[in-house]
Amino acid sequence: MRNEQEMMELILNIAKEDERIRAAYMNGSRTNPNVPKDIFQDYDIVYVVTNTHSFIEDDHWMNNFGELLMLQEPDKNDKLCGANLDFAHSYGYLMLFKDGNRIDLHIETIERMLEGYGSDKLTVPLVDKDNILPTIPAPTDIDHQVNQPTEAMFFSSCNDFWWCLQNVAKGIWRDELPVAKQMFEIVIRHRLDEMVEWWIGCNTDFQVSVGKMGKYFKRYLPVPYWKQYEKTYSDHNYEHFWDSIFITCHLFRTLAIEVAEQLSFTYPIEDDQGMSEYLKHVRHLPSDAKEIY
Repeated sequence: MRNEQEMMELILNIAKEDERIRAAYMNGSRTNPNVPKDIFQDYDIVYVVTNTHSFIEDDHWMNNFGELLMLQEPDKNDKLCGANLDFAHSYGYLMLFKDGNRIDLHIETIERMLEGYGSDKLTVPLVDKDNILPTIPAPTDIDHQVNQPTEAMFFSSCNDFWWCLQNVAKGIWRDELPVAKQMFEIVIRHRLDEMVEWWIGCNTDFQVSVGKMGKYFKRYLPVPYWKQYEKTYSDHNYEHFWDSIFITCHLFRTLAIEVAEQLSFTYPIEDDQGMSEYLKHVRHLPSDAKEIY
């Protein structure tokens, strides 16, 4: 597997030697000083080019990066599926190589670069042949840090969490596993993760990022809370599913009460108590029941 130095030299040399490429910059996790380096980190690269057409029409230039295992062209796929896209200003390639390295490469015109350069604060200039890249501050993940919620946001999250659990319970009782699982994983987990983020924010003065999809939760949660979080994932077995639901409720309650205390919010305990009793009742409701109560 080519190391970081080899990959960066390759990326820079291609940019320097191709006259169509006038500048290059990088963003993503490799520019974030708070992200630990590992072998799976992508190289998120943007080439600023004189035109996109020549790159798209003849893609043999990509062979310079190495032997591909797989290539995805998301813009091309979207257009084939009916999206109204114009490739004249930008185009993207997601490249996974047989040595394990991955480059997410975008090409864009100078005009498109000037519209958005630096809007991602994790941006580092690499090549600038014509001094066209605007001056930007050093990279920071401030835009990815947890934001403090308002009380209305907190209440909405709590209310939605407890309300939507009835749909999970209903799905289990009806033996509609896809519905129950998706309602739990898409709606309930979103609200749980939201509360985890706010709890972490409260305990770090809202100065850290938890990463995409909460990938750094384990880093910031105390071990007992993380162990509970692990158990919110279950298999297809309904009894295991029910166990995970009640663990999720317990963890959400614990975190939300602590967030409420730190931010001087009011936790909707009535919603919690009412729905908790409802869930216990539905869990033991016979499959041939004619009435809920």
